[in-house]
Amino acid sequence: MGQRKASRDGDRKVGRRALLIGGTVAAAGSAVLARDELARLWWRTPGVEKPREAGAVDYQGARWVAASDANWRRADRPDDFGIDMVIVHVTQGSFDSAVKAFRDPGHKAATHYIVRQDGHVTQMIRELDVAYHAGNRDYNERSVGIEHEGFVDRPQDLTDEMYAASARLTARICARYDIPVDREHIIGHVEVPGTDHTDPGPHWDWDKYLRLVRRARTTPA
Repeated sequence: MGQRKASRDGDRKVGRRALLIGGTVAAAGSAVLARDELARLWWRTPGVEKPREAGAVDYQGARWVAASDANWRRADRPDDFGIDMVIVHVTQGSFDSAVKAFRDPGHKAATHYIVRQDGHVTQMIRELDVAYHAGNRDYNERSVGIEHEGFVDRPQDLTDEMYAASARLTARICARYDIPVDREHIIGHVEVPGTDHTDPGPHWDWDKYLRLVRRARTTPA
């Protein structure tokens, strides 16, 4: 979560790319594009919701605790917004305080996952949905956010159990969306353009973390 709450990422209007509807469609390719776009966006029509399975998680072993609806936006990722990043956060507080904040509609921010110091993983927002975690709409739409219990100025909070559990989680996310395991695609909140957050902080060991993620990528789930 860093230094302060992220600003709300408001809803994007239907139609990420303009659809040329009406008139004569000269090229067959344009017709296919329009059909595919409409197929992805049908459920955004007022009164229509995409079917969801209550309590479902995207990462085996994670515990589901729902974030407030005010802290994320329904989507159909990666079909409407491609996922090409994982963003690493540190909670600047306890695990329980982070869960409480993400369940609070007044907080206006939440990540998809929280990793506790003992390695326990909680999922609060589905990966197909857009979490308000980066303070940048484009980065929110393209990323999965992972919080880690602790404080940026306390290296003892960054436990081996937390590193290992988070690396396994990130490895599965990268495998699912074909995200390269490198520092261009696995970044800290501090690296998001326009942010004033400092997490994961100077004590986060990126070399260790990427090494663990790469190792987990080659280990059967």
